[in-house]
Amino acid sequence: MTAKITAVKAMEILDSRGNPTVRVFVGLNDGTTVSASVPSGASTGENEAIELRDGDAGRYLGKGVLKAVANVNAVIAPRLIGMAAGDQTTIDRLMIDLDGTPNKSTLGANAILGVSMAVARAAAASLGLPLYRYLGGTACRRIPVPAMNIINGGAHADNSVDIQEFMAVPFGAPTFGEGLRSIAETFHTLKKILKSRGLATGVGDEGGFAPNLASNEEAIEAIIEAIEQAGYRPGVDIGISLDSAASSFSPDLSTTYELSRSGGGRMSSAEMIALGERWVNSYPILTWEDPLAENDWEGFRLFTEKLGHRIDIVGDDIFVTNTRYIERGIREKTANSVLIKLNQIGTVTESIDAVRMCRDAGWRYFISHRSGETEDTFLADFAVAMDGGQIKTGSASRSERIAKYNRLLEIEQELGSTALYYWK
Repeated sequence: MTAKITAVKAMEILDSRGNPTVRVFVGLNDGTTVSASVPSGASTGENEAIELRDGDAGRYLGKGVLKAVANVNAVIAPRLIGMAAGDQTTIDRLMIDLDGTPNKSTLGANAILGVSMAVARAAAASLGLPLYRYLGGTACRRIPVPAMNIINGGAHADNSVDIQEFMAVPFGAPTFGEGLRSIAETFHTLKKILKSRGLATGVGDEGGFAPNLASNEEAIEAIIEAIEQAGYRPGVDIGISLDSAASSFSPDLSTTYELSRSGGGRMSSAEMIALGERWVNSYPILTWEDPLAENDWEGFRLFTEKLGHRIDIVGDDIFVTNTRYIERGIREKTANSVLIKLNQIGTVTESIDAVRMCRDAGWRYFISHRSGETEDTFLADFAVAMDGGQIKTGSASRSERIAKYNRLLEIEQELGSTALYYWK
């Protein structure tokens, strides 16, 4: 049995975009003291758990989180004092009940998640276990394949690219370390290519380059050129993952798509599916996240029907790490994979429940950061603990992204020859 909680305290800090977020400290009666920091998304699904903001225009342009901090300190903390830190499910359920809403809008998902993460970390530390082993068990040893975001568009950059993320995936590497090296080299090679063409090499929210390109296809072709120039084989050593974040360019969040940034014009669901087929036939695409908008369930189903036997169709905004929507997706064959984001649902327990539902259905699941991140490495341990095949945690720049990669390198070193690394 783990030690008991003696202190829970929250404070307001800044995330990687310079916006406020929540950090929670948890202390135990054996002297353990840890903290956890909550990420924040820019491209968010309408059914995500609510991130509580103050709305005071005089502080941080209304984005302060003092209300969420107060909810931790005044509402949640008194109820947790004296509880065993190892009672994760009980603690998470208590906070869900305290909130009393389906989307955590009373206390704020940022308040609840900060506590949930910190409690898990405290319990692991109290037992002398690394977090991944505490959450995943003694047999936990698989390091996820990283999907490195190397070109940003959409809501993550102010450029001419509609698609939000173009990622390089080292699925053919023998180890995580070698895979990370190959895509880091690809990232730096891409910078040289962009610079040689007179294109901008500034980065977006997640550290990928954000150049103005003539088309969305040009982004993929530039990455393929970078892979080759870096000395790797597209489709053999390194593949490509896409995150359309299609809700961000769908005015009705359903069947209409405006590819206005790239000049692609208005498209229907059927046209987006046809575009997807052309790209999958032409490029070494491994996974495609949110190819259609969050309310385009039929479009998602048809996209999966046509391409799901060839690539992973990943639902993010459509499922929001919520078992209610994942269960519908499984029943209707809407996709074949789910993106798991802790702050979409708001507790560690519910995130694990979402992973369990995917496993039971034979679906894949990928662990993901948010565009507004912190230096917290909880996500890296969580990805190893969940035994998933992939992690999304940004580019080979920006320290809040690199922190997760470095933590995975540490875990791989800890596991030594017992570490596993494979795509499927």
